[in-house]
Amino acid sequence: MKFLLDRCAGARLAQWLRDQGHDVLEARSKEPDPGDRELLIRSVAEDRILVTMDKDFGWLVWGLGEQHRGLLRLPDVPVAERIALVERVLKLHAKELTTGWVVTVRGDRIRLSRPL
Repeated sequence: MKFLLDRCAGARLAQWLRDQGHDVLEARSKEPDPGDRELLIRSVAEDRILVTMDKDFGWLVWGLGEQHRGLLRLPDVPVAERIALVERVLKLHAKELTTGWVVTVRGDRIRLSRPL
């Protein structure tokens, strides 16, 4: 899978995804911060699933109707727990992520929202 990680998602998660064989770009490698809307635009242009902990992306997608190629919204938890959550999501919902769904993790719950 191809991912674009928001700055808040973290370098350790990015490296873990690479170690699993995924193609990963990190927003933190681009200076200065391009902003949320620009990250969505880049994820669409490069056909990448956007991974973030930022709640603003939900508003951009559902409130403003911005396009995306899959969005994984994670809670603000320690990185080891974040990695375990991503591993679980990929095991259970890889197909949804690769077909443009919004996957939101809150605690132990995973919410799937169909693409627009």
